[in-house]
Amino acid sequence: MKISSLKLVNFRNYEKIELDFNDSLNIIYGNNGVGKTNLVEAIYALSLTKSFRTSNDKNLIKKDELSTKIEGVVETNTTNSYQVILNKEGKKVKIDGDIISKISDYISNINIVLLQPEEQMIFTAPPSSRRKLLNIEISQLKKDYIIYLNNYNKVLKQRNFYLRELYINGNASKDYLNILTKKLIEYGKKIYDIRFEFIEKINTYINDCYHNIFESGELKIKYVSDYNKKNEEELFNIYVKNYNKEIILGKTSLGIHHDDLVFMLDNQNIAEWGSNGQRKNAIFAFKLAEIEVFNKEKGNYPILILDDLFSALDNNKIKNIVKLLNNNIQTFITTTELERIDETLLSNAKLFNVTYGNITEV
Repeated sequence: MKISSLKLVNFRNYEKIELDFNDSLNIIYGNNGVGKTNLVEAIYALSLTKSFRTSNDKNLIKKDELSTKIEGVVETNTTNSYQVILNKEGKKVKIDGDIISKISDYISNINIVLLQPEEQMIFTAPPSSRRKLLNIEISQLKKDYIIYLNNYNKVLKQRNFYLRELYINGNASKDYLNILTKKLIEYGKKIYDIRFEFIEKINTYINDCYHNIFESGELKIKYVSDYNKKNEEELFNIYVKNYNKEIILGKTSLGIHHDDLVFMLDNQNIAEWGSNGQRKNAIFAFKLAEIEVFNKEKGNYPILILDDLFSALDNNKIKNIVKLLNNNIQTFITTTELERIDETLLSNAKLFNVTYGNITEV
């Protein structure tokens, strides 16, 4: 999978740019604050229709403008044009000029793996951040996943509302609660099964990725879920036993909305016992394992973004990461330190020098 060209109109600090990319390595360099990350953010947004830096789409629109457009040509087994248009009212996505009404039909087409130093913070963040990581990655592999997730969240909201109704009106029937509970389990089991399968596949590769880069330690991911190894009947019985407690609390006390990931290094939880360096290494290994999973599942390597990686790792680890990459993986590297990149890499790369609001191919 390659993005051959990109056009931006009123995106962040760019008024209008058009770029053609190398099929293998693209290096984007310049001083801090000039817009290097803005460029890879646009590539990410072309894939997932959202930013990895902000939850507010309006922040992507250039100051004093009404809308922004991201357009790219992507080559897989076929060549297609993709567009994401954002304005004050919302977003519109197109493939080959045709409007796609369902986001889930769009985002599984362009696969992106993003590596950035800030991601080590996921270990000290609440479980919702790790679930968000899972949701972003899996949604690129299975378009039905977003539909199941949206349906689960709708039923969860309805169920929580009805629990509060039951607390106010103690004589109300629990029949509707039973219906909502069964629907919640139905969607929850589908999500659990997909998440479980994804983590199993990541664990097939993650330890080798960790070892090849960081040379020691045994890494695996443990998937923690209320639904673990339970069928729908068992889950329903557990919910029923918790009805009175949930009615008092006014919320659903178990489900896949409590799922979590635990990164285990040498059989110890990295979040509790790992150093900052080990946490950083673990999330990098996770993302590199993802590359292999994407290739196995989709038959194409994803596009890889390494944002400001050179500020986070020493030269030896960077060399080990680069060794794992091959010409089949289109890679975008942002850096302020061009001199830290191996000359062999530079000779095979396309270089883009960024000054504020402007990009020049070198």
